[in-house]
Amino acid sequence: MTDTGSMISHLECTYCDMTFSANEIHKLCPEDDCGKVLFPRYEIDRSKSQKIIKDLKNRHPNMWRYKEFMPVRDDKNIVSLGEGFTPILKCERLSYDLGANIILKDESLNPTSSFKARGLSSAVSKAKELGINKFSIPSAGNAGGALAAYCARAGAEAYVFMPKDAPLANKTETIFHGADIELIDGYINDAGARSLEVSKQKNLFDVSTLKEPYRVEGKKTMGYEIAEQLNWDLPDNIIYPTGGGTGIIGIWKAFQELKEIGVLNSKLPRMICVQAEGCSPVVDAYIEGKRHAELFKSPKTIAAGMRVPIAVGDYLIIDAINESEGTAVKIDDKSMVDGVKKLSALEGIFCAPEGGSLYAATKKLIDSKFISSRESVLLLNTGSGFKYLDGLSEQIKIN
Repeated sequence: MTDTGSMISHLECTYCDMTFSANEIHKLCPEDDCGKVLFPRYEIDRSKSQKIIKDLKNRHPNMWRYKEFMPVRDDKNIVSLGEGFTPILKCERLSYDLGANIILKDESLNPTSSFKARGLSSAVSKAKELGINKFSIPSAGNAGGALAAYCARAGAEAYVFMPKDAPLANKTETIFHGADIELIDGYINDAGARSLEVSKQKNLFDVSTLKEPYRVEGKKTMGYEIAEQLNWDLPDNIIYPTGGGTGIIGIWKAFQELKEIGVLNSKLPRMICVQAEGCSPVVDAYIEGKRHAELFKSPKTIAAGMRVPIAVGDYLIIDAINESEGTAVKIDDKSMVDGVKKLSALEGIFCAPEGGSLYAATKKLIDSKFISSRESVLLLNTGSGFKYLDGLSEQIKIN
């Protein structure tokens, strides 16, 4: 065994606070009438952790540079394709256009071209350590492709359940990575029901969003990277496109851990959740002052990653918004496509529609004075426009 030095201590329910062993297989909280999200927790020694932070400059530029704050104990169980340490780009032309100090972290440069690579690397790695080699996932697109890739890398089996209208690129990559794919009539929650059913039949480990404890740990590395890449001085605002919400939840978890370590030079940023007008359960709940969202009926949006009508971690997204004094906004599809054009034409970043929503959201927040021209804004582009060529090409005329 080559010890990673992981400081993982236990699993903790984010709702009822019960604790469980990190050496056993758990999914959601098993306590009666709970069934909420479990988080890995770490025995963070401040002095030791600060030494690790100082040593980061000597480490490989991928997300496993933070291995002591990750759940895998043995190096040989890490399943990696080099994910993480994506660039943060200064956006001078976009800043001039919007009238604020804009930077952008580009997750489209991950393996499988989206931020989903982080979560599935972490989940497959820890599951492998616990003796699991057969996985299932419901996916609107990118997560399914990522699971297929990491299972291929690990020599494990992957079963992917996608809505029939998922982007062609996601269906294609999933098949080429050797996964078993089933297309579902309906939405991501319908795919989730089918995934659960087949998982019970075939004894598969279902890695649905936040229904197991370890995908969020891969996503939280975005928060560690933001802090490290900005020399531990966080931006005033982080604007994040949200479907299931693991990204915004993970980043906020990272900031809490970094605050405990004591390396941050600034206050924590305001976390801003962006959803599609055609599927906005979390934004609607936030606006109504609720901690839990209701099922969004008949969701429709070009942004497949945002077409999530109900999120198991809804309360964690809303908690992050409220604790950070952030906000939540919804954007229509036309504005998303216009945002893709803006980011492409002004900064050379061909983003997915989810990333395009960030332009419209930022403009809306600046116009409403929620964000001032003096403040810094980090946009989080979660994926590549190349995964959406079928949908985006319908929005333009190509002769």
